[in-house]
Amino acid sequence: MIFSLNMSSETPIYVQLRNQIVLGIGNGELLPGEPLPTVRQMAEDIGVNNMTVNKAYQILKTEGYIVIDRRHGAKVAEKQKSDKEFKTALKDKMELAAAEAKAHGMDFQEYMKFCEEAYGK
Repeated sequence: MIFSLNMSSETPIYVQLRNQIVLGIGNGELLPGEPLPTVRQMAEDIGVNNMTVNKAYQILKTEGYIVIDRRHGAKVAEKQKSDKEFKTALKDKMELAAAEAKAHGMDFQEYMKFCEEAYGK
């Protein structure tokens, strides 16, 4: 998977990297059990500090998207069930996205079309 990071964005690089990996997992580009590059290799490949990649990996580990083993490195975790905590956080994010869409004059049908496209239907 090729990561597309915007070094001049206001979004921190570690957040962009985290988001790119989550997108890869969600889109099926990164499969359960698939190894990720080492922190050092990923940092070298994308041209950032090791600590930036390490921070992204630690967040992904905490969120359950990857598992990290000292001997085998980082791998994509098995698919997760959507528990209550995840659903609550997702609902909060979707409410914010809906409010932003309304504030910009987007109607419900157009918003739902965006949601369907984002989900991959």
